[in-house]
Amino acid sequence: MRALAAATALTLVAAAGTAQAGLLPYCDAQSDLSAAQRDTLLQVAAVVRQELQRAGAPAALVSRSGLDLKRFGQRYSHAGISLAQSPSVPWSVRQLYFDCDERRARLFDQGLAGFLLGQHDARVGFVSLVMLPEAAARPLAQAALDDARALALLGARYSANAYAYSTRYQNCNQWVAELMALAWGALGPQRQGEGSAPEAFRVRAQQWLREAAYRPTPMTLRPRALVFAAPFIPWVQLDDHPDTALQDQVFEVSMPASLEAFIRQREPAATRIEVCHTDSRIVLRRGWTPLPDDCVAGPGDEVLALR
Repeated sequence: MRALAAATALTLVAAAGTAQAGLLPYCDAQSDLSAAQRDTLLQVAAVVRQELQRAGAPAALVSRSGLDLKRFGQRYSHAGISLAQSPSVPWSVRQLYFDCDERRARLFDQGLAGFLLGQHDARVGFVSLVMLPEAAARPLAQAALDDARALALLGARYSANAYAYSTRYQNCNQWVAELMALAWGALGPQRQGEGSAPEAFRVRAQQWLREAAYRPTPMTLRPRALVFAAPFIPWVQLDDHPDTALQDQVFEVSMPASLEAFIRQREPAATRIEVCHTDSRIVLRRGWTPLPDDCVAGPGDEVLALR
């Protein structure tokens, strides 16, 4: 779980925001959850699983809140593909994570409960589910479950703030974006020679994303602490971003928000369910309007009391 927690997409971008108070040794950070908080997240996982089963599609995009990225206008930091026919357990989430011990990225299948236990604020947490129509969900599930092809998109080097249109680095959400390209772009198998040059397959995926009008999330960073601190933070890299991004400190990064926007643009029949929880209730909202930060239900929302 310690390694999984480090997979959240902009972990070190958030940490760099506090660089003036000292660098955060993130891989040593652990989420201390009480028994009651763990029980809450298990109940949330059961609700999420029920909604996925009810939708009936073989795959869905699942995102969770992680570190506080409100300063960047982001609620969600980490996304993966929940698979009905996962080789682990049904509806496990296939995702990229950063292995802190080995200092490398890996693909990992994790049950919904474990996925949600990666949240860092157990008092108020959020989960987003984007349900795809069958015609889009099936090829995405097939691509995710094809180990050879899914691994072919795995970047060799991890960066929390990886530029979405470079193969030098990759973050967890960027792998999901490129998997969508593999599934929906009819990229076919790796071409001859791509086995010895794995970045070439990612180049094709990113080219398809550009042509399909995929728009990464612009992350505006202030103050300039990130630029100065980056050489000392192993999860943040700057040498893949265009010079203009460094000058303006606006980095184009794949985030759950950009993945959801791309699906909504490409698949008008896709639906969204957002789930939030406090220590006493679970709230479900169907539709693309976000829940409030304090997890207070509005008209039409479903409220479940925690047991």
